Amino acid sequence: MILASTLTTNLAILVLAGFIGFVVISKVPNTLHTPLMSGTNAIHGIVLLGGLLIVGLAGNGTFNEVILVIAIAFGTINIVGGFLVTDRMLEMFKSKPERGKDDSDSAGKEKGS
Repeated sequence: MILASTLTTNLAILVLAGFIGFVVISKVPNTLHTPLMSGTNAIHGIVLLGGLLIVGLAGNGTFNEVILVIAIAFGTINIVGGFLVTDRMLEMFKSKPERGKDDSDSAGKEKGS
């Protein structure tokens, strides 16, 4: 009976956390999305280090080690992918060189030579 109660409590916490997370993230303006994503990736890096530490200390069997390795692989993919997406988003905010100045300079050099 205790196991069912604990499972129900943990499931309720998971559902509520997911709902609250969705509501909070949906209200974040676009200008704050990139900094928040970078911060989340940094936090996930700490979680990944914790997973690596647990793998080093795990002596509970092969199944647990396999699950930990899979979790670490997915965490690594999440971190790398998140930083790549953040980098692409930051590239969108950089100013692009003006074409008019580059075209006129190159055209003037060709005519003068």
